[in-house]
Amino acid sequence: MDIALVEFMEVQLKQTTSTFHRYMYGQISWESRMFGLVGPRGVGKSTLILQYIKEHREQQRMLYVAADHLYFSSHTLAETVDEFVKEGGEHIFIDEIHKYEDWSRELKQIYDSYPSLKVGFTGSSVLDIYKGFADLSRRAPVFMMQGLSFREYLMLRHNIATPVYTLSDILAQKAVLEGVEHPLPLFRDYLQKGYYPFSDDNDFEMRLRQVVNQTMEVDIPQYANMTASTGRKLKKLLAVIAKSVPFKPVMDSLSTVIGVSRNALPDYFLYMEQAGMIGQLRDDTGGIRGIGKVEKVYLDNTSLAYLLGNEAADIGNIRETFFFNQMRVTQDVISSRISDFEIDGKTFEVGGRRKGKKQISDAAEGYVVRDDIEIGSSNIIPLWAFGLTY
Repeated sequence: MDIALVEFMEVQLKQTTSTFHRYMYGQISWESRMFGLVGPRGVGKSTLILQYIKEHREQQRMLYVAADHLYFSSHTLAETVDEFVKEGGEHIFIDEIHKYEDWSRELKQIYDSYPSLKVGFTGSSVLDIYKGFADLSRRAPVFMMQGLSFREYLMLRHNIATPVYTLSDILAQKAVLEGVEHPLPLFRDYLQKGYYPFSDDNDFEMRLRQVVNQTMEVDIPQYANMTASTGRKLKKLLAVIAKSVPFKPVMDSLSTVIGVSRNALPDYFLYMEQAGMIGQLRDDTGGIRGIGKVEKVYLDNTSLAYLLGNEAADIGNIRETFFFNQMRVTQDVISSRISDFEIDGKTFEVGGRRKGKKQISDAAEGYVVRDDIEIGSSNIIPLWAFGLTY
């Protein structure tokens, strides 16, 4: 293999530690002939791949490449794989695949030409991955990875090991943080900057703004063939959502404020959702996950909410954002007709320590999710407990 590629891989591996694994590490089908790992920018996909290589390279001959490496300005991916296989290569990982032109066609060619080769690829531009995945959908499973849960944050930042709790465990008051006398200070820190693995960097806020700008100004406009002016309107739309409590989309008035066609707005919302900038809470009218009417729009996670909302970040919005963000990973969360959220017939009302039970009085099975409390009782559950499900 070209020495530049090998040296690049070795540098990346030296910078990678294996003391902490994200939740997706144990869920990926590493031995599949081909698989994809996608998710928003900055959630740790590259690190996950490098950890696996570091821990298994003695069993298989592996290669890690970045699709935007200068090497690929004069070489094709197919040529590189062919050389790797002829030298005895068994497992190749391609990072940021969406940055390679016509990537899906070449991956299909590689899959069909080298049946003994295992291929893994990652993509931060989720939109481009979805767009190019049609030819690969029957060949490769694609795993969607989200940011840190509160449970993962506790382990990564404070070395506090906590098991995964199911929703049933949490509702039965079984979720506990062993050795933690007061969870609320840790929870407050998580809400502000705990969702992204790079949150301990001194320049965290700057890096997160770069993630937002890259997603809104490059990823989405390139995918949707938008003009620069339309891309700026998209950022304006994100700013409107950031200041809402939460945002309930009224398309006619919103199209006037943003200056875009009313008919284009649903597509813009979908692009932003798939790119990891917002979450859309839908009702159950569609009968199938993801196609119901949008009732509320949240920023994707609380770190984004604090960054974009600045000092005006509304605590009620933060609480609902956290609940929706964490629970959607393992549950189908829809809007409730009588309260905030519904999961599998169970109703959830989210609020502060004085939140009452009035909104769930007519629910067949209702729960009050309270912030600012350390422990719960009966059908009153502490908000932080819902961050322990993955």
